[in-house]
Amino acid sequence: MKKMSKPFDSLWLNAHLATMAGDNGYGVIADGAIAVHKGRIRWVGPATELPSDARSNAGLVQDLAGAWITPGLVDCHTHLVYAGNRSNEFEMRLKGSDYKAIAEAGGGIISTVRAVRASEEAEIRQQSIPRLQALLADGVTTLEVKSGYGLDLENELKLLKVIKHLDAQTPARIKATFLGAHTVPPEYQGRPDDYVHLINTSILPEVVNQNLASAVDVFCEAIAFNLDQTESIFKAAAAYGLPVKLHAEQLSDSKGAVLAARYQALSVDHLEYLDPEDIPALAESGCVAVLLPGAFYYLNETQKPPIGSLREAGVPMAVSTDANPGTSPVLSLRSMMNMACVLFGVTPAEALAGATRHAAQALGLQDEIGTLEAGKVADFAVWDVPSPVDLAYQLGGNPLIFSVMGGEKFITT
Repeated sequence: MKKMSKPFDSLWLNAHLATMAGDNGYGVIADGAIAVHKGRIRWVGPATELPSDARSNAGLVQDLAGAWITPGLVDCHTHLVYAGNRSNEFEMRLKGSDYKAIAEAGGGIISTVRAVRASEEAEIRQQSIPRLQALLADGVTTLEVKSGYGLDLENELKLLKVIKHLDAQTPARIKATFLGAHTVPPEYQGRPDDYVHLINTSILPEVVNQNLASAVDVFCEAIAFNLDQTESIFKAAAAYGLPVKLHAEQLSDSKGAVLAARYQALSVDHLEYLDPEDIPALAESGCVAVLLPGAFYYLNETQKPPIGSLREAGVPMAVSTDANPGTSPVLSLRSMMNMACVLFGVTPAEALAGATRHAAQALGLQDEIGTLEAGKVADFAVWDVPSPVDLAYQLGGNPLIFSVMGGEKFITT
């Protein structure tokens, strides 16, 4: 056997690995091992091929007693940071109100905007921490959090500062996305072009100046922003070197996905009304299709994303919670994996790839996380399950034993 040329910090043994590397299912290594050095995976493979001096070179040797290891889960689309509560809208929908009717009645996104504007930064932070902790307890080690409930300079910055604070206070990695174009704020009703101008000339420049976001998102729908307005924001983002994402084709076929593909967007998200004829544009651009079954479920939608056509075209499909107070108050990415299988028809292996490898790509982090491979960050989750299928199969309970983030064990309490 080969010997290790350098020591490493930890060795994780007696585990089965779902590496999610390559395109062949789970990438299983039965009875595998992982060696970690300086927060990165230095070696991964079958235990029988472990270098002969591995144990003597390990600062920590951890026997995992036959548990399964997967890459840490990646929640690539959340609105986790906000104030207030919208459970009343859940009742309204059950009584027959739809998304548009609730929004037009002053509910929806605008009701959360009012709550955010009335709250101090510390209060929003305290309300958001339990939601973050719930995702981490579910095996998430990386997540994206969007702004979009401030809709003016002061309050968008307030939300982004909360996101930055949470990132600094947790071992998980949090990517902030500027979603100032979530909807038109009350003071700009009837003047969406003026609000887009404010975003491009005032809010976005200050977000960039304070280094508060790593991407820009837009909600492209009839109740939010049209194609021309969306493209205007995309151009502004490109001028600052920021990648873009898009809420696209959730309520109608707006052709936002085609526009996003033209701008090499990291992802297009929702896609219930995506025209299959537009899928080749996504495939060619490398854009990730992010499936959000929580919103589909809560809105009692019937139009499903064209999963078969996306699969056939080779478009990577991510799965995310869309955690938000109105249309997807979901704090379990594993539950979304289950719903993606049951409601949309993805396979369990596709669901886990969607919550690891493809979700990492949707954040531009595919070279850092999302698979168990040498050189990548040592972010992984250790599970008490019979097989990886069980991560999508089981609803309720919590099979997570612990997570490892940057090589350090993290146990939620």
